[in-house]
Amino acid sequence: MSMNFLINAAIPSPLYFSQQLNTTNRKPIRAPLRCSTNNGEVNDLSTIPSQIELGAQDNTGVSKEEFRSSSIEREMKNNDIWRLFKEAQRNILYLNKQRLDAVEELNKTNREKQLLLEKIEQLEVEKQAGLGKGNLSIFWELLLRIDSMVLTGMINSGEASNLRKLVFDYKVSVADLFADILPEGDADLLAELRRFGSGSKKNGFHIIHICTEMDPLVSIGSLASYVTGLSGALQRKGHLVEVILPKYACMNLDGVQGLREIKVECYSYFNGQLHANKIWIGVVSGIGVTFIQPLHYSSFFNRESVYGYSDDFERFTYFSRASLDYIVKSRKQPDVLHIHNWETAIVGPLFWDIFVKQGLEGTRILLSCHNLNSLCLEHPDKLALCGLDPARLHRPDRLQDNTKTHLVNILKGGVVYSNKVVIVSSMHSKSRIIRSLSHGLESTLAIHQDKLLVAPCGFDSSTWDPSNDKFLTENYCAEDMKGKTVCKVTLQQQLGLSKDASTIVVGCIFSDVSEVFLENLKAVVRGANVRGIQVCNSV
Repeated sequence: MSMNFLINAAIPSPLYFSQQLNTTNRKPIRAPLRCSTNNGEVNDLSTIPSQIELGAQDNTGVSKEEFRSSSIEREMKNNDIWRLFKEAQRNILYLNKQRLDAVEELNKTNREKQLLLEKIEQLEVEKQAGLGKGNLSIFWELLLRIDSMVLTGMINSGEASNLRKLVFDYKVSVADLFADILPEGDADLLAELRRFGSGSKKNGFHIIHICTEMDPLVSIGSLASYVTGLSGALQRKGHLVEVILPKYACMNLDGVQGLREIKVECYSYFNGQLHANKIWIGVVSGIGVTFIQPLHYSSFFNRESVYGYSDDFERFTYFSRASLDYIVKSRKQPDVLHIHNWETAIVGPLFWDIFVKQGLEGTRILLSCHNLNSLCLEHPDKLALCGLDPARLHRPDRLQDNTKTHLVNILKGGVVYSNKVVIVSSMHSKSRIIRSLSHGLESTLAIHQDKLLVAPCGFDSSTWDPSNDKFLTENYCAEDMKGKTVCKVTLQQQLGLSKDASTIVVGCIFSDVSEVFLENLKAVVRGANVRGIQVCNSV
């Protein structure tokens, strides 16, 4: 029903007023008259002719002409009212049209804004990814040449750090500008880099992970996906991130782009001598990765498995020392060294006791712990293998184990010698971890609780996105969750559970759990089943 119809129906027309007020040809009205007597009887006086004619002179003395003049004035006034109503009607229709046009224009602007934001995000992702394998190869070739310039003494550590950040910050531009000059000598390339870098500003942090796992190369537990996801997220925020790994024989190298060996001599200290290492470099998921391959101790990482050997302490201590020797040799000056679990926790004592004065004064140590139950207890004398002083470190406030005091605790050393410590947990608070889940490190964590942080595992949407996963029964996203219900019912069917979209389903996936934790999980499952909650778990 249109607004015109509603307004017209509610406003009497001038014709109506005219008909009501036209008295020129009105006929006399005969009205039956009745009156009441004192005794309540009603006398019908209809037999008495009584003509009451509108416009005739009445007791007030108003003549027909005067009454007609008054009627004309009322008619003119009603016409004015009608005109005002019509004008108001037109104004309302006009304003309503303007409002609808404004709403449509606003919706159009919002759609254009959303498309623009999506385009910007896509361009940013493409930029951070290096826009393809070819540009990534050029990008890391430039970083490799900078390392070569440092090793040959062409540039000092400060300039090398600035050039590395320059290449990262402008990786899309330098990939195009330096593709043709890469075959030239180091001197020509350095001159061009200096010209390009004039006036550029230092941007973001330089972060190096020293770790034992990285997805998809070698993935044993949660550490692998954590390193890859965190590195990618930090790079998208404008930071320069590198990863240093052992070169395992069991490693899947299919995901490495541009894998190549750096033809330089790189030695590291171990067991009283300097030992040569091969250095390999490549790109994994848009992240620069350096692989260290021992030559003399080639058996350290030439095995079927990553962990579980009696000489794990020697293996990963060698790798940790070799990583720091390589960083110093290549004159890198990272802002943060990010170490993980006990396997590379020895980096903390090594850094502050040996390496901090070798051009790394501005570097800080961050330790992340994914499993406090894995500590690594060793005899203090073994610390000398990597150049540390056992007598200096075998003390209660340093590496001495809190329970077995004749041993050193490598993870404790990482906590003591790190600037910040992150415990990865999605379920427990800091106080709960310190009080009940620290596995003998209660007093150490309590002393250092100010630098202790608890962080959830997190979720990397770039790794898995339900809106485009082809293996899902139906895709969904935050804006449209209908497909999630379909996927939920499909999961219930595959697991043999009753199919009910309204039932709460809890999924638990663990890489490793203790017996106590497993018993607690079983109790949770039993309680959930009583409440009608479906629980499925995988260990």
